[in-house]
Amino acid sequence: MKNTRNRVSYAFTALSVNNLIGFTQVVIICLTNNAAFPNLTAKVAELTALLKALQDAANAMALGGTLQHTALRDEAQEALLDALRQTGSAVQSVALNSLSTLLSSGFQAVSQNTASIPLDTPTILSASNLATTQVLLRLTPIDNARSYEIRLTADGGKTWVSGGFSLQARRIVLPNLVPGTVYTIQARVIGGSTGQSDWSTPVSIMAT
Repeated sequence: MKNTRNRVSYAFTALSVNNLIGFTQVVIICLTNNAAFPNLTAKVAELTALLKALQDAANAMALGGTLQHTALRDEAQEALLDALRQTGSAVQSVALNSLSTLLSSGFQAVSQNTASIPLDTPTILSASNLATTQVLLRLTPIDNARSYEIRLTADGGKTWVSGGFSLQARRIVLPNLVPGTVYTIQARVIGGSTGQSDWSTPVSIMAT
């Protein structure tokens, strides 16, 4: 008889710093007030603190990091990975026999299928000014998506910055934009068996 017990995937340990930050944000959102995991409140608080430490270290390094900044970022990254491994183990112990419960945590499951199926690339259906400094995006929903990642540039693609992550595709708000600036925006899907999709065809809009 086939063993159908579910196991948490630790593929997140190979993510880049930026993608690890996004993955952790999704896990925190999914575990917060999740009735299936009432005993992980302390873990969520720990992940939140360690995530901020990594973000601060990564930002300091981006502003012209020294070897010390690099070491601090690497230490913050490893501390966050350790906490994610521990949290993943706790999630697995609860969700061994329920894949839907495991996926509700924001973690991915080790695939029972040896075939690697690429994620479809999302399409940005619309980009519109929602309010001053805010743009509203609508994307095509993608099967097997765990979250949607946004990036944007205001200098023709020389420098891309993160626009954050969303758990759904139909309404994504980009805040704190500069009025009168033309932004080029792309989206991709996080999840599935391959980790992430290709970036979408870019769209441009002037923030108001």
